[in-house]
Amino acid sequence: MSRTAVFVGTALVLAGATAVAGPRQKRPAPPPPPAPVAEPAPAPPPPFPSANDKRRIIGILDVRIDGAPPEIGAQFQKDLDAQIDPKHYFLAPRARMHESMTSSTRWTEGCVVGPCLGELRAQTSAALVLLASLTGAGTSFGWVITLVRTDSGNVLSQRAERCDVCTVDEALHNATRAAVDLLSAIPETLPDEHPQPPPQVVAPLPDADQIASLRHARAVTGTGLLVAGLAIAAAGTALYYAEHHAGYGLAVAGAGAGFALGGVVALTF
Repeated sequence: MSRTAVFVGTALVLAGATAVAGPRQKRPAPPPPPAPVAEPAPAPPPPFPSANDKRRIIGILDVRIDGAPPEIGAQFQKDLDAQIDPKHYFLAPRARMHESMTSSTRWTEGCVVGPCLGELRAQTSAALVLLASLTGAGTSFGWVITLVRTDSGNVLSQRAERCDVCTVDEALHNATRAAVDLLSAIPETLPDEHPQPPPQVVAPLPDADQIASLRHARAVTGTGLLVAGLAIAAAGTALYYAEHHAGYGLAVAGAGAGFALGGVVALTF
């Protein structure tokens, strides 16, 4: 068979295959992937109240969780913020308080009580800070909620409780309730920790006329006692001899001598 015949036969076979299979169709292009949806940026935290804002600033300074999931601390702050009265209190979360103090060289995270809180008061205007601690082991949980004054660094109030058989949610609820109760009991004016002693009433000194009057009265009294004492002593002596040494005459004379001695003392001093 010649090369020409082979070429023609091959062409006929290909043509027949093309006729059976039909024209080749193009596949459509895949759709482009969806554009990523940008998540909305988190809302900026509300600013601290201005000087004209009468709300009391309470800063959450420390939240310690031991024996429970760490996210309990964030849930505690969220639940507490939802339950307090926003018209009377501005609750600053722990992260916000620590962020406000990053530029201060006079405060460190170890400061939770004492005079060092004065720097925190100056930076944030927080009148009080809240310390929370929740510990657990098995089904036993305990919590301590403490309010500390920033002007003196002293503890204002505290609640400490324990539940031997309860869940983490129950412990969290009870700790939040204790914190709300402490905040609700804060007086409008914090008590004075260093009250001034009551003033001592000093009796006025007598003037010259009063001194002269007292001296005159003492002289009159002393003279009267002396004269009366001498008279009674004389009468007692006379009675003693007249009644042949009667004992009662001697007693009268002794009484008179006593009156006379009192008069001498009054005149002398």
